[in-house]
Amino acid sequence: MIRYGLIGAGMMGQEHIRNIALLDGAMVAAVADPDEAMRASAMAVSGGQGFADAEALIAANVADVFLIASPNDMHAGMVQRLLATDKPILVEKPLATTTADCRDLLTQARGRVAPVWVAMEYRYMPPVQRLMQMIDQGAVGTPRMVSIREHRFPFLQKVDDWNRFNARTGGTLVEKCCHFWDLMRLMLRADPVRVYASAGVDVNHRDERYAGGIPDIVDNAYVVVDFANGTRGMLDLCMFGEGSHWQESIAVTGPQARVEAFIPGPARFAPDGKPREAEVVSSIRASKEEVREVVHTPPELLIAGDHHGSTFYQHQRFTNLVRAGTGVPEVSLEDGYWSVLVGEAAEESARSGHAIDLTGRGA
Repeated sequence: MIRYGLIGAGMMGQEHIRNIALLDGAMVAAVADPDEAMRASAMAVSGGQGFADAEALIAANVADVFLIASPNDMHAGMVQRLLATDKPILVEKPLATTTADCRDLLTQARGRVAPVWVAMEYRYMPPVQRLMQMIDQGAVGTPRMVSIREHRFPFLQKVDDWNRFNARTGGTLVEKCCHFWDLMRLMLRADPVRVYASAGVDVNHRDERYAGGIPDIVDNAYVVVDFANGTRGMLDLCMFGEGSHWQESIAVTGPQARVEAFIPGPARFAPDGKPREAEVVSSIRASKEEVREVVHTPPELLIAGDHHGSTFYQHQRFTNLVRAGTGVPEVSLEDGYWSVLVGEAAEESARSGHAIDLTGRGA
């Protein structure tokens, strides 16, 4: 039995609890969160012990692995603290809110034996896995372009409204979009070298006021990313597009074909309140043939979270790594660094109006 110690028992933390409960041989043994209501809710779902702070959980020595799902601005400090232990770590995205913090963690983790895995759930969505399989099988030839569209609901309310402010999230293009920069880099098999973004705060949160000030996170953007091998990626983001039939579409195009995954949003935001299956469409250039296939996700996984089953599959692979006792994480600290680097550059580009050169900034 692998016993998780969960640090951060909010919305994403509780999605982790529900998915871990579906695994064989894993459980959430303890949760730590300073918010009493969140802590009590997580304890009720998991059946684990509750602690008001992470230090008490660590000192109790009741966990075999640690899972960090606290607000973004707490990730770097908590990873740094847990690096001193000999336990595996799974840290929610983004790895940190700044590339400076990411670089510090990379330095501090050198030589550590126990793995640190960055939770990039989108890699493990069944439609994305199918898309990657098709790319690996040569369906498109050599990938040249990745186009991602996400039109979704606004950011949900969180404890202390932490997700309304760039200082705590890293900015929308870090907080939300680190998934997409990770997928682009994975699919195009190269590191980014140049980022240009246009973004705005046009609809969401404009009339909201909090003790911490006025929300400053962008709610829509276009971002273009150039890669070292001459390929490019593009993101079309709208955070007030909750009426979209597909929440995300991810298209990869090469000389032979275009393959595209269509991913529905959470059922609770669908017009009929019902979950839908994802689809993958391949358009073959030579024959002008279009092939459409449904990608199935088990219903219990759709119920367990908002990420189309990916949280479950990620934990499945993470626990396999832990049990093996050897090997490297599929999503490394370096992967986490690159995803923050592009998001940070996109935020800078959107503010300055200039393209940002990433040459020489590799981890």
